[in-house]
Amino acid sequence: MKVDLFDFELPVERIALRPARPRDAARMLIVRESGPFEDRGVRDLPQMLRAGDVLVFNDTRVIPAQLEGRRGEAKIGATLHKRIDLRRWQAFVRNAKRLRPGDVAEFGGGVTAVAEERLADGSFVLFFEGEEPVEVLLERAGRMPLPPYIAGKRDTDEQDRLDYQTMFAAEDGAVAAPTAALHFTPELIAALDAAGIGRETLTLHVGAGTFLPVKADDTADHAMHSEWGRVERDVADRLNAARKAGGRLIAVGTTSLRLLESATGDDGMIGEFSGDTDIFITPGYQFRAVDGLMTNFHLPKSTLVMLVSALMGRERMLSAYRYAIENEYRFYSYGDSSLLLP
Repeated sequence: MKVDLFDFELPVERIALRPARPRDAARMLIVRESGPFEDRGVRDLPQMLRAGDVLVFNDTRVIPAQLEGRRGEAKIGATLHKRIDLRRWQAFVRNAKRLRPGDVAEFGGGVTAVAEERLADGSFVLFFEGEEPVEVLLERAGRMPLPPYIAGKRDTDEQDRLDYQTMFAAEDGAVAAPTAALHFTPELIAALDAAGIGRETLTLHVGAGTFLPVKADDTADHAMHSEWGRVERDVADRLNAARKAGGRLIAVGTTSLRLLESATGDDGMIGEFSGDTDIFITPGYQFRAVDGLMTNFHLPKSTLVMLVSALMGRERMLSAYRYAIENEYRFYSYGDSSLLLP
């Protein structure tokens, strides 16, 4: 499909630069297969679902993966993208023309990394020197890697270390937050529990590639970034049992959805999964695992707009986005939410 089919005009004032406070005070647009859109709030989620439904969360934890430093006299910036092993990360580098394989980048606080290799997509393999775990080094020298549409408008600060992390964050490795879950609070979880709505967690380490624009003119020519994920056997078994009992599986975020679909066979059964996934979901895709999606509002012509269009239909989603813009919903990572129920 032509990428231009997923374009829309978004006024800059619709981009949220800070999250709602408290988190569950955000608005939520209900989008069903047909009928009018429904303006709700995230706190209304228990009333929008049914007892026996299961919300599926991503428990990845965002690491401070944005680094600023030098190679000699040249300033460079690095955004870690994907872990390769205990000391190596793939990274997108700003001012990359000043960095060559074999060079050492200094990021402050005694944190140094060797640029071992430049990859075909222009990113680098960075080897972090020393004996301390890389996570310790990043806590010392790194900043939270806010999306470019926020970082381009204000500086990252200490508040972002709290705001850009979900209450489920447990497994270090993401360089972007699974933002749909940023809206959840202990109070909302208690209300969901009281309503008989279940929850499960899986892990997908979101990479910086999630923000890369689709440069191809046609979706068939786009190379999707890969990310590492894991679905435990007992989680898969409980999800299959919930569906067999008539419950719906509602993915909280596109990251949870993509991993669930990657772990599901043609028979509709979710299996144990551990490894990379580069699943690219566009209209025409036959969903096997999920019955709904809670997600924020995404960038024009992005792979995520294509994904929600695959779930609900392109015209339906573009209509929903027009409605959201006209009714002053807040967009992107710190913005409002939507609940998509095909």
